Amino acid sequence: MKGSSISTTTLFHIEQENQFVAHNYHPLPVVLSKGKGVYLWDVDGKRYIDFLSGYSAVNQGHCHPKIIEACLQQVQQLTLTSRAFHHDKLGGFAKFITQYFGYDKVLPMNTGVEAVETAIKLSRKWGYEKKKIPENQAKIIVCEGNFHGRTTGVVSFSSDKDSTYHFGPFQPGFITIPYNNSEALKLALADSSVAAFLVEPIQGEAGVIVPDDGYLRQAAEWCKKSNVLFIADEIQTGLGRTGKKIACAHEEVKPDILILGKALSGGLFPISAVLADDDIMLCIQPGQHGSTFGGNPLACAIAETAISVIEDDRLAENAAHRGIELRRGIQEINNPHIALVRGKGLLNAIVIKHPDPNAAWNLCLEMMQNGLLAKPTHGDKIRFAPPLVITKEQVQEAIEIIKKSLQVLT
Repeated sequence: MKGSSISTTTLFHIEQENQFVAHNYHPLPVVLSKGKGVYLWDVDGKRYIDFLSGYSAVNQGHCHPKIIEACLQQVQQLTLTSRAFHHDKLGGFAKFITQYFGYDKVLPMNTGVEAVETAIKLSRKWGYEKKKIPENQAKIIVCEGNFHGRTTGVVSFSSDKDSTYHFGPFQPGFITIPYNNSEALKLALADSSVAAFLVEPIQGEAGVIVPDDGYLRQAAEWCKKSNVLFIADEIQTGLGRTGKKIACAHEEVKPDILILGKALSGGLFPISAVLADDDIMLCIQPGQHGSTFGGNPLACAIAETAISVIEDDRLAENAAHRGIELRRGIQEINNPHIALVRGKGLLNAIVIKHPDPNAAWNLCLEMMQNGLLAKPTHGDKIRFAPPLVITKEQVQEAIEIIKKSLQVLT
C-alpha cells in the first residue's frame, strides 16, 4: 500500500472498535459509511467497488430501492409476533418461496448457520422416523474444507483448525470425506446409518473450490439409491450468485433439503430458510424446533422482495455473463503471481503465487488504495464476488484496478 495514510477519522473508528469490540475479525483498515449498487464509500468520502458483497449477502447491490421500500413499508406496520401467533405475511411469503424453488414447505430461520443446524436436525428426524435408523445412530456425511458456520455443532465437523482449536468437545455423528471425490462418497454411503449428505455446491470459504462437472449430479443419484438425503448448503452459492437460481441447477439437481440465507434479505438483516417436501419437513412437529424471529413479518416482506428483484432484474443471467468477462479479463493480465483463476458466475477467486506468505493480504491493501475492496481467504486466495448488478463497464474498471495493484507484488 505505497504512499498511503490512514485519516484521523478512520483511525478514530478503528481504535474505538478495537477497544470495545471482540477481536474475532481482522478487517482491512477501511471504515465504510455508505453503499449504493456495487459501490461503497468510506468516512472520508472515497468510493470503492465492492468485490466481497458481504460474503454474497448483497447480491442485489447495496441498498436496493425496492428492498428498502419493502422494509420501510413493513417496519411501520408490524415487525414481530413470534410464532406463537399467526401474522398476515408468513403464508404469502411461504407460498411464494416454495413455488419459486419447487418445494412443499419452508422453515424460516434467521442466520445461515441456524438454517444449517435446522437442516441437520430435520435430516436426523427423517432418518429415525422414515428410514428407521436406530436411535442416536444417525450419521451425516460432510466434506473436508467445508464451511457451514461457527456454532459448536457445526464446527464439530470442520477441518479448519482456527474454527476448532480449544472449542471442544465436539458432537459425534459426522463422517468426513474429501470434497469432489465421488468414490469416497460412494463408500461412505454404504453405511446404513447415514441419514444425509451435506455439501456446498461450490466451497466458498475454502477459496471458491468448484467441483468437477457431474459431481453434484452423481452425488445426488447415489444418495437417492442409498435412501440418503442430499442437502445443499446454497447460503453463499444460491440466489443467482453462480449464474443460476441455485448452483445445483447447473447440473439439474434438486436437493432434498435446500438451505438459503445471506442474499435472501439483500443485505438488510439476517434471513435464512430451509426448504423440503412434506415427507421430510413434516417430520418436525410443534414444540420440536423453532425461532423467536424466524419468519417474522419484516423478514417475510423483505425476503419476498429480495427474491423478486433477482428474478425481475435477471441478476443470475447478468452474473453468468459478467463472471465470464471477469475471469477472462484477469487471465489476460497474465501476471506470474496469479497461479489460478477459478469460479462460476460472480463467485470467483484467484490464487496468489509469491514467496511472501502475506502477498494476498498486501495485494488486498493495494487494491483498497486503488478503489476496490476484497479480502483474502486461507492465506493465498482472494475471493472476487461483486454484487450481481455490476455492469460490463464496472467489471472492466475492476480488472484495471486489479492489474494496477498487482505491481505491488513485483
